Amino acid sequence: MEPIVDERFEMMLDWLKNQPLLAGCEVSHPVPASSDASFRRYFRIFASSEENGESSYIIMDAPVEHEDCRQFIAVSAQLNKMGLQVPKVLAQNLVQGYLFLTDLGTTTYLSVLEGASEVEADRLYQDALSALVRLQKNGHSAAQQLPTYNQALLETEMNLFPDWLVGTHLDLSLDRVEKQNWQNVQQRLQKSALAQPLTYVHRDYHSRNLMVTSKDNPGVLDFQDAVQGALTYDAVSLLRDCYIKWPQEQVSEWQRSYFLQLCEAKLISKGEWHAFQKSMDLMGMQRHLKASGIFCRLAHRDGKKNYLNDIPLTLDYLVQVGSLYPEMTDLVRLLENKVLPKFAEFSNQ
Repeated sequence: MEPIVDERFEMMLDWLKNQPLLAGCEVSHPVPASSDASFRRYFRIFASSEENGESSYIIMDAPVEHEDCRQFIAVSAQLNKMGLQVPKVLAQNLVQGYLFLTDLGTTTYLSVLEGASEVEADRLYQDALSALVRLQKNGHSAAQQLPTYNQALLETEMNLFPDWLVGTHLDLSLDRVEKQNWQNVQQRLQKSALAQPLTYVHRDYHSRNLMVTSKDNPGVLDFQDAVQGALTYDAVSLLRDCYIKWPQEQVSEWQRSYFLQLCEAKLISKGEWHAFQKSMDLMGMQRHLKASGIFCRLAHRDGKKNYLNDIPLTLDYLVQVGSLYPEMTDLVRLLENKVLPKFAEFSNQ
């Protein structure tokens, strides 16, 4: 691996030299710990001493002109207080944009799930759903301190689909009727999302941001964009993950398990099952419209072309779920007749 040499990296090394936690330790050279869809970078170091043995830590490099570490610090403290396993902030440098964090290891849910047995996959998902219910049960007051997942934000996110996937990536435009149909779809999805109970929303709760840990599984990452929003958002992010797909029968079983845990926590009543299913389906459609646009933006604006590989699954979800609801017929028709053929054409070039 080529050594990293840049100004921010050198500044980070200078900052680490003065960390009290590392005093008297032999410290390894920082190595990249993970990739990120933002401007943040993560590095792992190992510190060893005769007294304490070897420990690993994570350094977040978050350029202050692009990122604000204060939200990460605040949400980390909130989630830790609620009993979730998240990286703890051990030291901070808000002027330069560095955080010194505990390390939750290298094993993502995705890396294990891709080869997991049914029993192992079920255990991991039950752990993740239980942690999510704990967040929603214990996070009511903390959620009120977060930004609200309101109509404007929902609309802005969905517009990533026509702007970046349809327009920028596929070089297509919508005619007058298609534009009106698109607005109708947006309004229905917004209305459904805004009608749900409000809760603490992680906002990116999926297999790349959950870590398999031997204690208090799962470890939870990438939570700094948390908001107060719709009850089903995080659950559908997990169960209709943009990076791994499960048979619908399995998804339904986990959905039912989650619903029963919500009932036990008195966050919802058992008579709401069918309405809950539909709300979760439509919430997932909003998320996948957003995700498909974000993947294109990452590819075209930020040069991260590998995210294009994740688009087919998001579009598949939209067609699969949208086909269940008459009010989504116009969106499904747009996807099947215009977007998917063009996407296939581009992908084969």
